[in-house]
Amino acid sequence: MKYVDEFRDGELARGIGAAIAREADPARHYAFMEFCGGHTHAISRYGVVDLLPANVRMIHGPGCPVCVLPVGRIDMAIRLAMERAVTICTYGDCLRVPASGGLSLLKARARLDKNRADIRMVYSAADALALAQREPQREVVFLAIGFETTTPPTALVLRQARALGLANFSVLCNHVLTPAAIRAILHAPAGAGADARVKLDGFVGPAHVSTVIGSRPYDFVAGQHHKPVVIAGFEPLDVMQSILMLVRQVNDGRAEIENEFTRAVTREGNLKAQALVDEVFTLRDSYEWRGLGSLPDSALRIRPEFAAWDAEAKFGLDYAPVPDHKSCECGTILRGEKRPADCKLFGTACTPETPMGSCMVSSEGACAAHYNYGRFRDIPVAAA
Repeated sequence: MKYVDEFRDGELARGIGAAIAREADPARHYAFMEFCGGHTHAISRYGVVDLLPANVRMIHGPGCPVCVLPVGRIDMAIRLAMERAVTICTYGDCLRVPASGGLSLLKARARLDKNRADIRMVYSAADALALAQREPQREVVFLAIGFETTTPPTALVLRQARALGLANFSVLCNHVLTPAAIRAILHAPAGAGADARVKLDGFVGPAHVSTVIGSRPYDFVAGQHHKPVVIAGFEPLDVMQSILMLVRQVNDGRAEIENEFTRAVTREGNLKAQALVDEVFTLRDSYEWRGLGSLPDSALRIRPEFAAWDAEAKFGLDYAPVPDHKSCECGTILRGEKRPADCKLFGTACTPETPMGSCMVSSEGACAAHYNYGRFRDIPVAAA
C-alpha cells in the first residue's frame, strides 16, 4: 500500500537506527517528547525504542485527546443525559473514561430510560447530526473532543444545523489546541522534586494536527525556547527519521522547525479548514486540561452566532473541576514527568479492561500503549 508499506520496512528501520546510534554523541543524553498519542502508539507497537541507543530517550506528551479531557467535562455530559433527558453522542473511547462516583458514560447509559435519553457511540459528528434529523423528538448533544484534527468536522455540522434550523441538536464543545499544550510543557515551573520539570531537547511534532494548522504555529518553540521540532508522520520510519533529524539539530546547536511529513504537511496548512473553524469557533479565556491545569487561550468555544446549537449555552451548564483518582498518575504521565510503569496501579488495578485513568482507555494513551505492546518489559516485577 502506497505511503504505508514503504514506511514499515524493517531493514530500513535498522539502518536509520544505526545512523542514530552513530550520530548520537555518547557523552550526552537526548530527551525528545513525542507530543501526539498516535506517535506514542507507533513507538510502542513497532518497538522503535528497541532500535534507539540508550542515551536517546522518548518521553510521552499530552497529545491524546481522550486523555487530556478532565473528569469534570465527562461529569457534565453524564448530568446532561441523566438530569436533562438528552441523548449524548460521542466517540467510542470517551464512553469508558472514568468519571465521578464510579461512573463513566458507558456505565451511566445503563441507568437511562432509552425512550427519553441515551448515550451512544458515533464514528463522526455527522452521525450525531443525522440522528437528530431522523428522530426530531430526541434532544441530541454531540460531545465533541479533540485537537485541531477533529475540529473542522464539528464546525461543519454546526454550520449545517444552523442552515437546517435543527432545534434538537447541539454540541458540547471540548476542542483543544496543540500549541497551547506545548507552551504549557515548556513553561512548567521548576520545583523541589526530581520530577518537577522535564528536560527536553526537542519535540516530534504531531502529524494530523499539522495537516490542518501547518508548521508555522510551532515557530515559538524554536524562536522563544530554542527547541527543535520535527513534524513526523505516524509510520515507524517517519518517527525514526524525525528522531535522527532531531539528533542532528541538537548536535549542530540548531533549533528549527523541520517537516519530515512533507507528503501531507505544508507551512501554511489547510486554509479552507482554518477558515471554517474561525467562522464557527473562538478562543476560550481558559480551559482545564487533565494534567496541565487551566490554560489560557488553549481551547475553543462556539461563537455567539451559533449559540442555539451550543449545549453549554442552551442548557445553562457550568463547569466544576473534579480531582482525578488520588492514586492515578495520568497527570504526571501526560506532563512527561513519569512513565506508565511508574504508576503503582499500572498492570494491576489498572488495565484496558478495568481502567482507573484516561491514559489506559484510549489506544493513543501512553498507559494503554505500554500495556498492549510493552507490558512484559515494563510491568512492575512484583505484579508480574
